[in-house]
Amino acid sequence: MLLLGALTSAARVLVNWDVGYVNLDRDGHSPRRAIGVNGALPIPPVFATRGDTLVITVHNSLDVSTSIHAHGLFQNGTNYMDGPAMVTQCGIPPGHSFTYEYEADHAGTFWIHGHDHHQNSDGLRAPLVIHERREPHRYDDEYLLSLEDWYQFEFADRLKETLDPTKSFPPPPSFPYALFNGYPTTPTLKFKPSKTYRIRIVNMSTTEWFQFNLPGHQMRVIEADGEYSQPSAVDGLDMGPGQRYSVLVTAHPTDSHNYRYNTTLYAGFVPRIEDKNPRYYQGLIEYREGAPTMPATEPVNFKWVNDVELCALSGNPPLPVDRQIELTVSGSAFTTGQTMDIINNITYAQPLIPSLYSALSLDAQLAMNETAYGPQTHAIVLKHLEYIELLVNSPNSLPHPMHLHGHAFQIIEYGSLANKLEPVRRFSSEANAPMKRDTIVIPVNSYVKIRFRADNPGTWLFHCHMDIHFGMGMALTFIEAPDVLRQRQRVPESMLELCRAQGIRTEGNGAGNAGFDLTGLPEPPVRSPRTGPPPPPTV
Repeated sequence: MLLLGALTSAARVLVNWDVGYVNLDRDGHSPRRAIGVNGALPIPPVFATRGDTLVITVHNSLDVSTSIHAHGLFQNGTNYMDGPAMVTQCGIPPGHSFTYEYEADHAGTFWIHGHDHHQNSDGLRAPLVIHERREPHRYDDEYLLSLEDWYQFEFADRLKETLDPTKSFPPPPSFPYALFNGYPTTPTLKFKPSKTYRIRIVNMSTTEWFQFNLPGHQMRVIEADGEYSQPSAVDGLDMGPGQRYSVLVTAHPTDSHNYRYNTTLYAGFVPRIEDKNPRYYQGLIEYREGAPTMPATEPVNFKWVNDVELCALSGNPPLPVDRQIELTVSGSAFTTGQTMDIINNITYAQPLIPSLYSALSLDAQLAMNETAYGPQTHAIVLKHLEYIELLVNSPNSLPHPMHLHGHAFQIIEYGSLANKLEPVRRFSSEANAPMKRDTIVIPVNSYVKIRFRADNPGTWLFHCHMDIHFGMGMALTFIEAPDVLRQRQRVPESMLELCRAQGIRTEGNGAGNAGFDLTGLPEPPVRSPRTGPPPPPTV
């Protein structure tokens, strides 16, 4: 009877997006062309309930291909719906449409964004909230706050300048403005005395970090990246691109005063310049219209959230380890005169056919061979159900928010590269459950250890969610259990038609050829001999 009730209450949530160009002055300082939906920007949030089927029909009115990715949804059994162009699909060509179907089997705070031509950076992004039918935490109402950085120039122009070998590297820093729910003004949070509110905060930025706190109120973190945690009291959130949190806040018992909340947009890896970096914003917490505003006071020992100190509500213990994969994310100069980003000395570039289609069409033995996917696809084959520990090193002067598609991972350890024998932070004890999330910030000159189980056959990106670094090549592809994938999944014919409409092959290796014939793929660039310190950071 319970199962029947759940099934009958599920719904098909229908959303229609006509993705096209809009011209607007979003921040009051830099009118520009952007990418919106149905002729408007911002794009409205998408809401569903666990058990629903979310159906998004995308029509492409741009002059280049497009695709969308539901950031944080695992697409278990439907890898072809994940969205990144030339990984799980060909982009939707101009003038064409495609319908994505997502099973909303995972409640939490997510977002949907473009995953072709880095269109996320130009406005193709919207929050996605999947409500639980029975929430594990109690609260009276909720707010959704999406945070964005907004640049004066389109992403293609910024990337072109960054990769131009005739120009100095790095280019001058760009100093974006903040947007709140798509607008340059902060929304008012209306509180009623003694009520408890859930505030969902989504960092949908291209490059920059956000800090968020509510002076005079304590936040209790209950969710990170769609994963529930045991309530953890904090004073502030520090969020890299792609990360999300939910916090519970209980209002004061009287409405005698209003309060302010603080949001800071910043890049800690570029110079501090007054009114440019950081940029400070305040919003109103309104208990009663016209009430005096309480002066802001911060606790003496201000506590920022730290994900490795959170404890997963599930209570699941740390996963075992079958294989450790060590990755080093960095940047390098190349003989082309360009500076690009690398993982284990490889700079990512798209193959000529989607990696998923290679995994499904190559013979069984060849599909298990990483070479067949092309040298710059940076394929790493995972065996079905093996437990993976990623040791990710970042010997850089800036942090990297690394996002894994298709999985959430346990956060096991942070530490300094100078001394891996003494971790700076480790999940609190073997008796507690390490927190899971899908996007982790690797601090400056540090390493992290994360674990997940290869239980979702498919082709999954692991990439930096600073779009400029993704565009510079900081990405790789996990080819997960291609032998099992071939037995369980078949790409819909409507997806193959997207490729055929653009003259893109749908079978073969990374070049669309047979065997190890990779003719047609460009020769990988050659790294320049190291002649000095690592290249400076790019934003």
